[in-house]
Amino acid sequence: MTETAKQPAPIVWPGSAYPLGSTFDGAGTNFALFSEVADAVELCLIDDEGNETRVALEEVDNFVWHAYLPGVSPGQRYGYRVHGPWDPHNGKRCDPNKLLVDPYARAFDGEFDQHSSLFSYDIHADEPGTGRNEEDSLGHTMLSVVINPFFDWGDDRPPRIPDEETVIYECHVKGMTQTHPDIPEQLRGTYAGMAHPVMVDYLKYLGVTTIELLPVHQFLQDDRLRDLGLRNYWGYNTFGFFAPENHYSSSDAPGDAVAEFKQLVRTYHEAGMEVILDVVYNHTAEGNHMGPTIAFRGIDNESYYRLVDDDKFHYMDYTGTGNSFNVRHPHSLQLIMDSLRYWVTDMHVDGFRFDLASTLAREFSDVDRLATFFDLVQQDPVVSQVKLIAEPWDVGEGGYQVGNFPSLWSEWNGKYRDTMRDFWRGEDSTLGEFASRLTGSSDLYQHNGRRPTHSINFITAHDGFTLNDLVSYNEKHNEANGEDNRDGESHNRSWNCGEEGESDNPEVLELRARQRRNFLTTLLLSQGTPMLAHGDEIARTQGGNNNVYCQDNEIAWMDWSQLEDASELHDFTRRLIKLRQEHPVFRRRRFLGGGALGDEEHGREIAWLTPDCTLMTDDDWNFAFGKSLMAYLDGEAISESDARGQRIIDDTFLLMFNAHYEDIDFTIPATKFGEEWEVVVDTTEPLGIRDDAEPVAAGSTITVGQRSTVVLRRTQPPAGEGKQ
Repeated sequence: MTETAKQPAPIVWPGSAYPLGSTFDGAGTNFALFSEVADAVELCLIDDEGNETRVALEEVDNFVWHAYLPGVSPGQRYGYRVHGPWDPHNGKRCDPNKLLVDPYARAFDGEFDQHSSLFSYDIHADEPGTGRNEEDSLGHTMLSVVINPFFDWGDDRPPRIPDEETVIYECHVKGMTQTHPDIPEQLRGTYAGMAHPVMVDYLKYLGVTTIELLPVHQFLQDDRLRDLGLRNYWGYNTFGFFAPENHYSSSDAPGDAVAEFKQLVRTYHEAGMEVILDVVYNHTAEGNHMGPTIAFRGIDNESYYRLVDDDKFHYMDYTGTGNSFNVRHPHSLQLIMDSLRYWVTDMHVDGFRFDLASTLAREFSDVDRLATFFDLVQQDPVVSQVKLIAEPWDVGEGGYQVGNFPSLWSEWNGKYRDTMRDFWRGEDSTLGEFASRLTGSSDLYQHNGRRPTHSINFITAHDGFTLNDLVSYNEKHNEANGEDNRDGESHNRSWNCGEEGESDNPEVLELRARQRRNFLTTLLLSQGTPMLAHGDEIARTQGGNNNVYCQDNEIAWMDWSQLEDASELHDFTRRLIKLRQEHPVFRRRRFLGGGALGDEEHGREIAWLTPDCTLMTDDDWNFAFGKSLMAYLDGEAISESDARGQRIIDDTFLLMFNAHYEDIDFTIPATKFGEEWEVVVDTTEPLGIRDDAEPVAAGSTITVGQRSTVVLRRTQPPAGEGKQ
């Protein structure tokens, strides 16, 4: 034991190798750290003045170094020093000069301050990444914190909202709350702010069932961004997979973020809503060989990271972030699975969206459905029972893997996003693809037993334009990011409706508003699971910036002052969500059975028609300039049953889509399909409702305005079947 301050030596018991991390049991704390490469490990207890007391961990079981310290209680700050080989060219980077954070820590305190001591190489060397830095990083690094694991959950239960009833709202803890006038200033930008009644009520009123929080695992502030006067906003730079980000806590006390996050989850559960997390297990914040030594690199570099096979000085990078997590190693896999279980069992979250999920399966050159990670998730009794969503791409070979994940997984459907954007901006040859995406993308998901709900449909997400900017900009405008507009996606399938950026042209503004409503209508009435990006319901803008990962400011935050000006769009969105929730015909558990309307029209769940109300033929589907079509959804032909085994009977709807630049007259089907219809959605109207709209008779025509959607509901049954 080494002491750098005059303090009584702590009592040390052997403790246990499990669980990893620091675990307080009411009388003391057990510490356990995995390192296969280490020759020795020191636990370093840090007091309030920053003084260090080192405790040598003498007990080792299965490469887990451990000890139990009676009397060590919640709030204790600590780190590790790992002694072992320093041989970077052979993948070994142990450095006891660096005080390392605990990968299993449940909370953190302090900041990384950009000091040279955080790096094990000489940052001033002529050849980047070479030389040696043996400065002590104590005082310049964040510290791990022992937490109090006890929390009164009351009668908390997971809502377990069925997939077909789920409406996801992707949002950012800070961005959602930072400018809200009704949230107390001290709570803005925090978990407590997100759990404030005004925020819960807003989301409940909107109709969403599930919030998806951008990363809240403890993440690193990049030196490069700090030098530019910017900050990591999205949080895809994790190093603490068990800890809620401490800067989102309304309290400065170490460890308080944990209880505050638990309170957030409990609050949303009480309101009947789910909380799922956007998680980043594909890489860590340490980056490539030029990154700092703050945790994994110094603990066991070869175990935690994928290294280049014939050049272990360098890291495999499937993620574009400098490194890739080594899911081939059992202890790395254990960390991921332990973390996922912790967030479900201890933090009560309801699911996860996995950033760059393809990377986790890269045991070979593409996504292997039998990859070890997927095997573990499949058999895990905890993780397999929550919502699992994959972002199905990375930067490796064959990186786009939509449709290739195992049957347990839902996926962000990027093909849905691209198709809908192309259709509504008037691209040619999109009708067939549009119909496929509208009905749940059976080509992607049906082959391995999945359902339409496994398609997470979205038009926009955090990564890219907002909905408002999608219809306002042809080009990205990312100059504020300090990269000369080189960052971000250049091919956005966006259309500015005639003018780039802000406009005072009434015709441009009206068209943009209509396009926003078209996108929202298509999204919320498609088969699958819809996901809204926060602020799209109030026309949130980022000024054309499609990569606000570093904009922790007004560019990216919600501007709640827009709510009044965008009240019509907000009400329109709420009304569409309500329409979806009230009508199971729009949210089916199974893929639709159907085709053309003909002699066997009854029993068809869906049929595709031309504006003239003729059956769609191959020529119609393949017509390069086709911009319009009609879908007949028969609510009396639903083959699946409800939760109690009863037949589902719903209203019948006609969906009319016109992406052409001129109005088109659509012919209503004959009386044998219904005598009378009413307009329930018309995207040419600000609220989607036609004032004083007359009933629509069978066989008549209805004008669908240029670039608009009209939805009809049958109000009178087919002739001879009696009145409803």
